[in-house]
Amino acid sequence: MSADTDETPFDAYREDVDRPLTRLFREYAPGRLGYFAIGMVANFLARMASLVPPLVLGAAIDAIFVGAGPFELPVVPNAWLPDESIPQFRFAVAAIVASFLATAVLTWIYGVTANLFAHDVMHTVRVDSFRKMQRLDMSFFDEKQTGEVMAVLNNDTQNLERFLDNALMNSARLIVMVGGIAGVLFYLNWQLAVVTLFAVPAMVAFTIWFMRAVEPRYVRERSAVGRLNTRLENAIAGMALTKTSSSEAYERERVRDSSKNLFERTMDVLKLSYFYRPGMELLAGVAFAATFFVGGYWLTIGTAPGPFTGELSVGEFVIFLTLTQRIVDPLAEVSSIVDQYENAKASSERIFGLMDIPVHVDDPEDPAEIDPVDGRVAYENVSFSYADSEVRATSDDEKAFEETVIEDVSFEAKPGDTVALVGPTGAGKSTALKLLLRLYDVQEGAVKLDGHDVRDVRLADLRSAVGYVSQDTFLFDGTIADNIRYGQFDASDEAVREAAKAAQAHEFISGLEDGYDTRVGERGVKLSGGQRQRIALARTVLDDPEVLILDEATSAVDTKTELLIQRSIDRLTEDRTTLAIAHRLSTVKDADTILVMADGEIVERGTHEDLLERDGQYATLWRAQAGDREAAAEALVDD
Repeated sequence: MSADTDETPFDAYREDVDRPLTRLFREYAPGRLGYFAIGMVANFLARMASLVPPLVLGAAIDAIFVGAGPFELPVVPNAWLPDESIPQFRFAVAAIVASFLATAVLTWIYGVTANLFAHDVMHTVRVDSFRKMQRLDMSFFDEKQTGEVMAVLNNDTQNLERFLDNALMNSARLIVMVGGIAGVLFYLNWQLAVVTLFAVPAMVAFTIWFMRAVEPRYVRERSAVGRLNTRLENAIAGMALTKTSSSEAYERERVRDSSKNLFERTMDVLKLSYFYRPGMELLAGVAFAATFFVGGYWLTIGTAPGPFTGELSVGEFVIFLTLTQRIVDPLAEVSSIVDQYENAKASSERIFGLMDIPVHVDDPEDPAEIDPVDGRVAYENVSFSYADSEVRATSDDEKAFEETVIEDVSFEAKPGDTVALVGPTGAGKSTALKLLLRLYDVQEGAVKLDGHDVRDVRLADLRSAVGYVSQDTFLFDGTIADNIRYGQFDASDEAVREAAKAAQAHEFISGLEDGYDTRVGERGVKLSGGQRQRIALARTVLDDPEVLILDEATSAVDTKTELLIQRSIDRLTEDRTTLAIAHRLSTVKDADTILVMADGEIVERGTHEDLLERDGQYATLWRAQAGDREAAAEALVDD
């Protein structure tokens, strides 16, 4: 599948977003309208003040330098204006200086308030997007890629800020300038004003065409940004594998392809933009040339040419030329405004596409109370499949996305019991235990804690009662103490050390140069797999949950360390319900109940001795791990 046709994670929901920028203002402008209003008013007044110098200059030319008429200014009563040349000159100088000063002060006010509004909206949108991302089901993160989410949280929110800060205010400036200039020109000489402004309708039509043509190109560009971010994130995260497998050239080519795709999508936008921008400048330049030609000819022959009537003074002609030049810049900026508008529209569609993804695993309306927790766990006829709920919501063929992982699983763990799940990779063991934490919800049956369906319990209450140590240990970039304390942020240093001792981590931590203040690096890369796993176990010890899930908690350690950790696990599990997954059967042979899973079903259950006497799959696995490979091979052949 080509890069152009790859569906990004938010495409299905983005397409359903209606009027995204209107929605942006509806949801985020309230509470910030004070800054926005001050900025708009200051912007309007600044633009009005900038029109004063040309008007004063034209009046001074006619009244003082040429002597062709009285010293008059639009909307200013003549009684306020001086009658003599020197006072008129001083008044003109003062008015021009005052207008420039007012323009500077008002522009500063506009800049500060506009940025306060824009950056506050960007900050809130980013935080809200992250909050929504945290609420999304785990199935979203199974299917979607980190780079796409990063593009939304970073690039897309920045596009909104640029639109709110620059494009929106520049649009107001354009309207004010064009409207104000048009009003002044028509007030002075409506006939020459028609000549000056004849290109405006053509500019409007040209702009409408550009907006329609560039919008889909911006959508493709934003998708290309997300794909490149994903590729870079994966390449950096997998750098060790890339180096050890000498695959630098392969990864470099994949990054080059993604970057090339973004380059091509960006050039599609820029080609159209650079056609539009010179076109607007050409139309504005034609308007200026027409004004100069008609006005200059009018003054040269001393009478109104052709169909024109009346008189045109030198001062009025200077005002026309100056203001016509002033109108060129804002009109030429329309291309940038449209660029930022379309970019913001595409980004806001992606942001609200993320916001609109439905959340299925959420708190119930009337949650059941589970405090205190006894730790009784029950699975009742549980079935589950990794059906992508987001895809199902937009697809008529739900069966295509159904793949059963857990089927009709039932078992019970009494308070204080240890239940072990064993079996081949892909049997559904990890998935089954994640259902207890509601990382996913069952499709059939129920998972219960102390008699309450976990779907009826507040997520925070459920997850604070269940500790989870995964085989895929994750550490945040920070100190070892910070990672042990994660989730129990107020824990004392002494409590952190005691938890580390219980997890057999204190000795190696103390041997590090900075001890508990050692920074672990991104994802804990500065530590070995076994060290990371012991820190994760210490984190769970500190959390002190009533129910403990151990998903291959000793998979990344050597045999000696495993024995040490197993002792601490034995102490940790004495008074709490424990559900453990293990490939090394020696670590769970003392469990109260051992469940053997295959293809999502429980095929055997019992104690270690019971299962050995049964001489089934568990016995085969035990003999293989115990070293009796010949007996295991014979059993497999017989089976």
